[in-house]
Amino acid sequence: MIPDIKIEDYTYVLPDERIAKYPLSERDSSKLLVYKDGACTETVFKNLPQHIPSGSMMVFNDTKVVPARLFFKRPTGAHIEIFCLEPDTPSEYNTNFATTGSCRWKCVIGNSKRLKDNELLDLDSDSGEFDGISPKARLISRDGQTGIVEFSWQGGIPFSELLERCGRIPIPPYLNRATEAIDIERYQTLYAHIRGSVAAPTAGLHFTSEVLEAIAGRGVDIENVCLHVGAGTFLPVKSSTIASHPMHREPFSVSRNLLCRILSATGGITAVGTTSVRTLESLYYAGASCIEKGHPEDVTQWAPYEREWTYSTKEALEALVKYLDDNGLDKLQIGTRIIIVPGFDFRLVDRMVTNFHQPQSTLLLLISAFVGGDWQTIYNYALGHGFRFLSYGDSSLLFRR
Repeated sequence: MIPDIKIEDYTYVLPDERIAKYPLSERDSSKLLVYKDGACTETVFKNLPQHIPSGSMMVFNDTKVVPARLFFKRPTGAHIEIFCLEPDTPSEYNTNFATTGSCRWKCVIGNSKRLKDNELLDLDSDSGEFDGISPKARLISRDGQTGIVEFSWQGGIPFSELLERCGRIPIPPYLNRATEAIDIERYQTLYAHIRGSVAAPTAGLHFTSEVLEAIAGRGVDIENVCLHVGAGTFLPVKSSTIASHPMHREPFSVSRNLLCRILSATGGITAVGTTSVRTLESLYYAGASCIEKGHPEDVTQWAPYEREWTYSTKEALEALVKYLDDNGLDKLQIGTRIIIVPGFDFRLVDRMVTNFHQPQSTLLLLISAFVGGDWQTIYNYALGHGFRFLSYGDSSLLFRR
C-alpha cells in the first residue's frame, strides 16, 4: 500500500544564513554529526574513519557531474538557457558523449515560450562562434518545460568536449548565485569517474585522499556504484501528500564483482550519500524481478510498498548474479525511480553518510525512514549547534535504527 504521508509533517525552519553558499577551504574540515542509538554527537569530518567499523564495506557513487548548462541566443538576441538532462540520440551516455557533429538530448529549456520549434540558436558568446566549433541548438519537440534539443557543431570534437568548453556546472538553484570558478573543482567528488550527472552526490564532497586512505587502513572494503543524478533532485514536493509526487528515473550500474562482495560481506554497509542508498536498496527489487520474470526491470517508485516481498536479500542478489552470468555480463545496468519514505524496509544499508537536506524534500523523508522517524532529533541538534546546510554544508554519519 502506498504510504499516506503528509509532506507538511516533514518541515523545519531553515534560515537563509544557514545555507552554505560556498564550500569550506578544506573538504574534510566540515563538521560531522554522528547519530547512533538515538543520540547525537559531533566531530570534524576528517575523524570519520574512526567511526566506520573495521571489516565493513563503504560504497561510493562515482558519477561525475557534467557542465550541463548551455546558453544560446535567438536571432532576435533573446537569451535561452538549455539544461541537458539525459541523452536521447544516441541514448547511451558514453556513446552520446563520444558523438561528433550532432546529437540530441532531453533538456529543460528556459524561456521556452519564446522559442519556436526548429528555430536555430547560436551559442551565446561575444563572437557568435566558440573557438571555431560554432555550436548550435534546435528544438525538435517539447513537453511542457522540457523538450528534445538537437545540438550541432563543427571541428570534429566529441560532445563531451563541447560541454567542457561551452557548458557550466549546474550548481543547485538554492545557492542563488551564478556558477563560479571554485565550483568547477569543488562541486565534484574527488573520486568522480563516470560522466552523466547534472547534480553532485554531495555527501562525497567532504572526502579527501587522506580520509579515504584512513578508511582503507581500517580494513574497510571500499566499493563503487554509479547512479547518474538527475535534475529531479532539485524538485521540491509540491503535492500535499507524498503519494502524488512523481520520482524521475535515474540510470545506475553495479558490477557483478560488487554483488558477490555484498553477498559475502559480514560487517555491514556504509552508503555514502542518498544516491548510493537508493542504488543499493534498488538491487533487492531488481533481483526479485529476476526471480519472477527471468530478467531485471527498472525499479518503479512504489514497488517496495505495493505488496509484501518475501524473498531474502541473499536470494535476490544471487538471482542478479545468475542473470549476469547467464548473459555474459559483468555489470547490471538498469534504472530506478524508487522513493524511500517512512515504512520502507531497508535490506542492504546499515549506515549512511549524508548532508543536511531541504525541508519537505524526498531526501528528508529518506532520512526519516532510515532513523526510524527520529529526524527531528538530528536536525534540531544541527540547527542548535551551528551546522551548515545543503550541498556545500556539513555532514552526518547516521546509524540505522
